[in-house]
Amino acid sequence: MSLSGTNWLESVIVLLLIWPATYLVRKIVIILLEHWSKKTATQIDDILIESLKPHLNIWVVLLGVYLALYLSFANQPNFSLLTKIITTIFLVSVVWLTARIAQRITQTYGNRLALSLPLTSLSEQIIRLTILIIGGLMILSHLGIAITPILTALGVGSLAVALALQDTLSNLFAGFHILASHQIRPGDYIKLDSGPEGYILDIGWRSTRIRELPDNVIIIPNARLAQSILLNFYQPEKEMSIVISVGVSYDSNLELVEKITRETAIHIQKNIPGAVPDFEPLIRYHTFGDSSINFSVVLRVKEYSNQYLVKHEFIKLLHQQYRQHNIIIPYPQRDVHIIQQKV
Repeated sequence: MSLSGTNWLESVIVLLLIWPATYLVRKIVIILLEHWSKKTATQIDDILIESLKPHLNIWVVLLGVYLALYLSFANQPNFSLLTKIITTIFLVSVVWLTARIAQRITQTYGNRLALSLPLTSLSEQIIRLTILIIGGLMILSHLGIAITPILTALGVGSLAVALALQDTLSNLFAGFHILASHQIRPGDYIKLDSGPEGYILDIGWRSTRIRELPDNVIIIPNARLAQSILLNFYQPEKEMSIVISVGVSYDSNLELVEKITRETAIHIQKNIPGAVPDFEPLIRYHTFGDSSINFSVVLRVKEYSNQYLVKHEFIKLLHQQYRQHNIIIPYPQRDVHIIQQKV
């Protein structure tokens, strides 16, 4: 049975009357929610309100359309079809909103909650995609569409897709492996056996982005990263020891050298930003060199990038202290003895 033009005109009139009321209700709801969120310390309510605002506009429109159609076409045979369309749009909006809220909460609290997967764009996409797939299946079930044949078709089709996208899938599963193994996380400073090193910015579905200290970005396919031998300077902890080699003249008083060097190192540890204040520096003589007695000074810094300033300040101050105490750091030299034979 067709819907008459008179019914449609009535629906439009009713809709024009209902929309202002529903829009007013939306404004009141938003004001109440924002007032409530100001009283709480958590950020979850702020995320909910921010994510909810655009969807409230959709729901207001759907509510107005439904009420207008209900008042004009409630007795029409096609009304159930119109209702199902409106309900489907509403469910799609709810699923999309749920995925958005889950992604935002993951971004905000992911690192604090110590999730099984580190917080990266890949893990965020996994969470969002999972919710969208489950929601999509629920919507199909609501529409009376059998899910089992669809899943079967997807299973068969996935084989052809896997063959066509071998490289992409290889990088995708390598990304899953990297995240699940907790070998590296965003923010870690790593060095690969091939040479590149820097801070991990993000682990995506295809590649990993690494920022070098000069602020250049290196993009490495996940499959290649998973196969590389790498050194993670942030595991098991960020603190690390640094070793500085020093050499002094053979004529030096080694007890005095050790005393002055230790005092200098302690001063650096306690006063230079990035050094670990309570660490006790180590000094170990180890080699009789060609022109000097060599030893190592072990300092400790809070993270990898702090070592450069600590080394810089230590070398400057140690050089100054050695000069004040007449301790010589010799130039490379070699003594040549000439033996004259009598004729």
